[in-house]
Amino acid sequence: MEGAARQRIDKWLFFARVVKSRSLAAKLASAGRVRINRDKASQPSDFVKPGDVLTITLERRILVYKVLDAGKRRGPSEEARLLYEDMSPPPAAKGDAPLDAMVPLRDAGSGRPTKRDRRETDRLRGHDPFS
Repeated sequence: MEGAARQRIDKWLFFARVVKSRSLAAKLASAGRVRINRDKASQPSDFVKPGDVLTITLERRILVYKVLDAGKRRGPSEEARLLYEDMSPPPAAKGDAPLDAMVPLRDAGSGRPTKRDRRETDRLRGHDPFS
């Protein structure tokens, strides 16, 4: 590989439209949320080259990209997609969540008690403020 094919990780993330700004890309790399071939990127000045596999941890998803080329500018998304091959696992379907992670369903009208329900409960417990 020639030296021109290598590029700083923060520039590549910005050109590939993974993040909105280069400073966010630098923060992402500094925080250790980017791995280059399974090794954590310790600083934004770490280099990537074609053939490297990046694992990027974002807020709610994990991206796995294979670097195909170094970027020259932050162009349109069609141009950015030529810089990588997306190898990310498909997102989990909403119905495939574990049973303990699902929100329990309630019958209609069985939500929060009304003020009238609370007063009746207080009377049953003997805390009637109006008597």
